[in-house]
Amino acid sequence: MKVIRDLYLGNRLFLLTGFVVATFVITFVFGGAYFLGKTLFFLLVAGLLTDLILLFRVKRGLHGERLVADKLSNGDENEIAIYLESFYTFPVSLRVFDEIPHQFQRRDLEFTLPLTAGSRKVIKYSLRPVKRGEYFFGSVNVLASSSLKLIARRFRFSNDKQVPVYPSYIQMKKYELLAISHRLTDSGIKKIRRIGHNQEFELIKDYVMGDDFRTINWKATARKSRLMINQYQDERSQLVYSLIDKGRVMQMPFAGMSLLDYAINASLVISNIAIKRSDKAGLITFQDQIGTILPAGRINKQMATIQEVLYNQKTAFLETDYSVLYSTIRRNLSQRSLLLLFTNFESIHGLHRQLPYLIKLNNTHLLVVIFFVNTELQKITDSPAETVKEIYHKAIAERLSYEKKLIAKELQKHGIQCILTSPEKLTIHTINKYLELKARNLI
Repeated sequence: MKVIRDLYLGNRLFLLTGFVVATFVITFVFGGAYFLGKTLFFLLVAGLLTDLILLFRVKRGLHGERLVADKLSNGDENEIAIYLESFYTFPVSLRVFDEIPHQFQRRDLEFTLPLTAGSRKVIKYSLRPVKRGEYFFGSVNVLASSSLKLIARRFRFSNDKQVPVYPSYIQMKKYELLAISHRLTDSGIKKIRRIGHNQEFELIKDYVMGDDFRTINWKATARKSRLMINQYQDERSQLVYSLIDKGRVMQMPFAGMSLLDYAINASLVISNIAIKRSDKAGLITFQDQIGTILPAGRINKQMATIQEVLYNQKTAFLETDYSVLYSTIRRNLSQRSLLLLFTNFESIHGLHRQLPYLIKLNNTHLLVVIFFVNTELQKITDSPAETVKEIYHKAIAERLSYEKKLIAKELQKHGIQCILTSPEKLTIHTINKYLELKARNLI
């Protein structure tokens, strides 16, 4: 029964069978070489039996395994590998089908490759999830056929595995490494010149054009015979909170992923950078009511806690209530903190409804409002308009794009820091603003 279950008929078998049947019909109608059809039939049966014996005489003809991480990174390309090893004494042709999670909506994941006797191969491909949650992988199905290719034997490996998709830990590790090695500028993150410094000494380094001459270390300069300066650390242990709006304004998708998930990814990265820079990181999520409050800290388990909290965020994308956010922050945050508010405003009227609460928050804390450029509108404004309809659409798009700039100016007029960014540059621009504020000693 197992042989029948794992037996697949090849296309070549159907072609040969059709040829034999056609030969029988022709010889029956026109008479003559009846033995020709009979001979072909027996040759077909002999070939079928030979192929059957070749493929099934080895009990363990193939070994395979899917190699996937214990968790996937949301919004990033995650590498998946399929390991294959042949125990046959002859070369085989393989067709590999991987049953990937239904969230990817892909039914074309098929690989065809040859495998020589006793050899090994690794198939690599990547998947980009766009939503957090649990993903279920099915089996890896392999159809092996000999050089005859009349039939194929099925093998199944790596049955049913559940893999969670977490906020982008790949980005977190990338920027963490750059921050530790002081190479954040290599990723397009601009270098900010400091305006003054505190008195916490860090190291002595070579003088470069633009450094403050008042920090020259004359003793080290005399010893090295070149200008050396003292470098000071930023003030430590500041509180950095990521405020994540889970309301309907964050439901808009970009490259398959919602603005909310972009904000969650950026919050994970900036929290990690802040902790590496000796600040304390915390979280507050909200929509019509407060979702999660994670007090700022930098203990060893803080990043693990932040990652778990962000992974478990759920929302109904309801109308956002900023009055609840303001009262919660006023009640729970007594120390002046940096508040990174990830939200979105599509119109100046939407901003005016929330502006009183933003001004009050900025009076007691340093507030940075981070909202998004509508990239679809940019595509319309950048494309040429030829028909009257296209001209009308372009004019509306330009008006709405201009309104985003008005929102930024309105926030700046009230002394509120802001970032207007496209979703794919959200993380870099957020880190830029954090480094700028640290360099200017505003936090």
